[in-house]
Amino acid sequence: MTDSAIAKASAQVVAAQNGVPAIKAFFDLPTNTVTYVVYDAGTKHAAIIDSVFDFDPASGRTSFRSADNVIDYVKEHKLTVSWLLETHAHADHLSAAPYLQENLGGKIAIGEHIVDVQNVFGKLFNAGTDFQRDGSDFDRLFADGEEFRIGNIAVTVLHVPGHTPADIAYVIGDAAFIGDTMFMPDYGSARADFPGGDARQLYRSMRRLLSLPTSTRLFMCHDYLPQGRDTFAWETTVAEQRARNIHAHDGVSENEFVAMRTARDKTLDMPRLILPSVQVNMRAGHLPPPEDNGVRYLKVPLNGV
Repeated sequence: MTDSAIAKASAQVVAAQNGVPAIKAFFDLPTNTVTYVVYDAGTKHAAIIDSVFDFDPASGRTSFRSADNVIDYVKEHKLTVSWLLETHAHADHLSAAPYLQENLGGKIAIGEHIVDVQNVFGKLFNAGTDFQRDGSDFDRLFADGEEFRIGNIAVTVLHVPGHTPADIAYVIGDAAFIGDTMFMPDYGSARADFPGGDARQLYRSMRRLLSLPTSTRLFMCHDYLPQGRDTFAWETTVAEQRARNIHAHDGVSENEFVAMRTARDKTLDMPRLILPSVQVNMRAGHLPPPEDNGVRYLKVPLNGV
């Protein structure tokens, strides 16, 4: 069966000579997260992908250090933010999308399968009937194969589930922003043991991304500095991933990958910020509403995950 979304994305990459996005990366060391400002240099229209809202779990204090760095860059370069894009509901950092929207504008968007995540975690955190599980906290929900533009640069959305049910990648010109589906070739692949995750789906999503033209630039959401490398990195290519990804290079079968990923996931601890992150990110980065004393709270369900 022809994959029409990949066909569109591949054609877009090939035709991108006149629509190559400008990309600025911001690496947040406490969460090992990369936020991207992606823009059309001609029109100055921009998108911000996978932003970070600073949170100290020991004190419950929040700050906007990471987001303010992004705001300063956008204002310095006189960019107009059209989109605040999420690749998925992150379990390792909180999104700063509402704060960025307040200061820069733009629509907050994610994949349409966020409703699956909201249903699971809305129940886990006993979010109540006030929490809508229909994706309406976001301004836009994208379907697989959907297209939009950043200025004059075409964007194609690819649904790449496996890490979570809602993961999507954004193919922007000749570049793809792939969230947590894959990491740098020497680190491999994302875990698939979160609620709704599936190692077999993850393998198929990775192969889907690796069917893009070999010259496609791939941008990671995280880097964890694997042993043997002393510099953080977050950009690679389809060709490099196909040749060198330690978990999913060409020649690794689906069954081999599933066996490896399943065994590896059993050894992993939960991310340090998973409980606060999911409560906030399932709401498009909005904090839970204040209680009757005017204070907002994040819950810790005992023995619940």
